[in-house]
Amino acid sequence: MLNILLVDDDIEFSDVICHIVEFLGHNINTATSLKEAHQWFENNTFDHVLLDFMLPDGSGLHLLDHLKMIGQDPKITLISGHPSVKGILADMCEPNVSHLLKPLQREDLELVLNGPKKTVKKAKSAAITHHFDTLIGESEPMQQLYNMIERVAKTNANVMLMGESGAGKEVVAQAIHNASQCEGPLVASNCGALSKELIGSELFGHEKGAFTGAIARKEGVFEQADGGTLFLDEVTEMPIDMQPNLLRVLETKKVTRVGGNRELPVNCRVISATNRTLTDLAQNNVIREDIYFRLAVFPIDIPPLRERKEDIPLLSKVFLEQLNDENGTAFAWANEQLKELQTYDWPGNVRELRHAIHRAFIMSDPQTSTITLPDNLESPFSRVNTQSEDKQVSAGQTIEEVEKELIHATLDKVQGNKTLAAQMLGISTKTLYNRLNAYGGIGEYK
Repeated sequence: MLNILLVDDDIEFSDVICHIVEFLGHNINTATSLKEAHQWFENNTFDHVLLDFMLPDGSGLHLLDHLKMIGQDPKITLISGHPSVKGILADMCEPNVSHLLKPLQREDLELVLNGPKKTVKKAKSAAITHHFDTLIGESEPMQQLYNMIERVAKTNANVMLMGESGAGKEVVAQAIHNASQCEGPLVASNCGALSKELIGSELFGHEKGAFTGAIARKEGVFEQADGGTLFLDEVTEMPIDMQPNLLRVLETKKVTRVGGNRELPVNCRVISATNRTLTDLAQNNVIREDIYFRLAVFPIDIPPLRERKEDIPLLSKVFLEQLNDENGTAFAWANEQLKELQTYDWPGNVRELRHAIHRAFIMSDPQTSTITLPDNLESPFSRVNTQSEDKQVSAGQTIEEVEKELIHATLDKVQGNKTLAAQMLGISTKTLYNRLNAYGGIGEYK
């Protein structure tokens, strides 16, 4: 049984966490501020502290400094409300400080408090699991993704996949299709690869003679995917004046072929994908609002590879095994090489990792079993993208400076919506106003 202190100013969230922790068999006390947390440590010791990053009277990271000063060393789990916060905290904190993202599940808390179950250790020594026959990874972000796939697969809701280029949106679409166990096929179409003249024919089909070159009747992808799943990749690249036609099909579940006059019923789940951000979608008029709400009934953010680096060894082993099978070779990774692959951020995500491994495979001596990694893992595209990225946390910055940058970046992303920004950061709106007042920046976001 552990003695636990939860430091968080969200009362409803704290009540839920207390119930879960008590169910797991541990004692728990709560504090809503740094001041209350300091008071608890005056006459008590704790085995574990669940610590919110942003508190009404300062950053939770200040409590770590206070604990060092008073000579206490409980295990710390920092809690934040947005994946980008987790990445910054990982850079700033010691390796023994763990991190969780809101909303928390019982399994998340059980893992950080009780450690992994024996059955999990046994599974890791076995063959690598392909979740839904396609996805590889056992990290926390991937577990959350698997949970969302399982939930949406039980419905017929349309799904929009959002994520960076190379993160695996088409593979996730395949996983949702597999989990749905529908009888029809998975049909994929890239909306960004079609001209304005051809996209109507691709989506809705055409009748013979509908236009020059239409020498026969053609079924569109909606008809082809009947009873199954239609994957519309790069859907935000569809011409804006074509989108009302798509909206009509989504609303009526009927298509009219180009050159035809008869409506045909269609029945398929639509999974769309984009590498654009929500801000980009809202500001740049690339997709109609009514289309977005029809397509994104259940939006899913796919984590970039840099946020699930613990999955890199698994992916690397699978990619190398595939190359060995295709070429009759027996190359294997050294542990040092897998660690080297984990240190790189892979801005091109899984696609870039696969490319780098293929390149290393080709350059390695087939007379040996040793893979030769290049001196520099960066691709030309990665180098350019890295140089153009926003400023990241750097050594020497104070906690307040990092917190201020994070708050302003989040507010900029949501166009100054303080309620939404507070939700993304995992703090109360009152706390956000307090931090803005402290930094003198509230006037920028009125």
